[in-house]
Amino acid sequence: MELVTPAIGLVFWMLVTFSLLLVILKKFAWAPILTSIKEREETIENALSQAQQARDEMSKLQSQNENLLAEARSERDSLLKEAREMKDKIISEAKSAADEEAKKLVARANDEINKQKQAAMQELKKEVASFSVQIAEKLVSAELEKSEKQQSLIDAQLAEFTKN
Repeated sequence: MELVTPAIGLVFWMLVTFSLLLVILKKFAWAPILTSIKEREETIENALSQAQQARDEMSKLQSQNENLLAEARSERDSLLKEAREMKDKIISEAKSAADEEAKKLVARANDEINKQKQAAMQELKKEVASFSVQIAEKLVSAELEKSEKQQSLIDAQLAEFTKN
């Protein structure tokens, strides 16, 4: 049982050496250990605050990126809208120009048709007058022996046809 129950002298010297060890550790080792623990604590705290700052900055950058993206989309939409409006305007201008050109061409064609019609009518009147004179000349050749009378009759008939 000697091994289980220590002697008083042994306990005393164990307490003295333990106390001495505590004093030496407190004097020389405790301060550096506490300092290193404090430094480690500050380092961890700084790292956490920097991580929080990085998170905050990332969220700010993300919101800025979303704003820029939304702005770029709206700008793109406005550019597309302008392009559509310009396209519609160009198409409508081209249609109106084509309509005007077609109207001009139709008017020119109508004028040309009218001119040709008038020319044909004049030619036809001359032909009819010439044929009428020839027929009348044959019919009245016995009565009109002199060419002066014939010429005056022809002039009168032509004047009457040109009035019509």
